[in-house]
Amino acid sequence: MKIKVLVLLISISFMTSAFASTNENITATKMIKTDSLLRHTVFFKFKEGTTSAQIKQVEDAFSALPSKIEQIKGYEWGLNNSPEGLDKGFTHAFILTFKSEEDRAIYLPHPDHKAFGAVLTPHLEDVFVVDFWIKN
Repeated sequence: MKIKVLVLLISISFMTSAFASTNENITATKMIKTDSLLRHTVFFKFKEGTTSAQIKQVEDAFSALPSKIEQIKGYEWGLNNSPEGLDKGFTHAFILTFKSEEDRAIYLPHPDHKAFGAVLTPHLEDVFVVDFWIKN
């Protein structure tokens, strides 16, 4: 019995530290406390021939949006590393958090979001977006 409890405690400790680790590709995370949050997830597939410098320009431009658009309450991003091979060529995932659909509605046509689109569009082969509500 003592061994089972010890194994359980070690497993819990390992899982906690694994979930607590940060991904070096995540440039900023702002956490807020509320009953529910709206997640706006965006996935990019870049055109063949897009250089790493051009991709970095897109990453930097997207990462600047939370400091320019106050309705963005959380921001995370990272590179695909799934071993499943189901990414269909999408390499970048971005997650924006909003408190409300109204905040998202302000973000979508926001001039700084539109300016980001001008940086992204020449290099973008495909994009898909999924929005969903989470409960804390």
